[in-house]
Amino acid sequence: MPNLSASKKSMRQSLKARERNYKTRADLKKVIKDTLKLAKAGEMNRVSEGLPQAFSVIDTAVKKRIIHKNNAAHKKARLAALVASK
Repeated sequence: MPNLSASKKSMRQSLKARERNYKTRADLKKVIKDTLKLAKAGEMNRVSEGLPQAFSVIDTAVKKRIIHKNNAAHKKARLAALVASK
């Protein structure tokens, strides 16, 4: 446990940020997993319809600084290549 008041405040802030970031991170993982699952099932029409939503969730995570922009570009490129290959 922190002793200094600034350290206590920092701990409170980090816990709140962690709770805020959890939802965005969970949405990010869910949308990528769902897209990959649909592609594996062969439902490419639904994948191509859901791709803009997936890109939006990824961009939101970048805007909130949950993932790095290069990580987001990698994820988006991987999903786009998946749709293009089928």
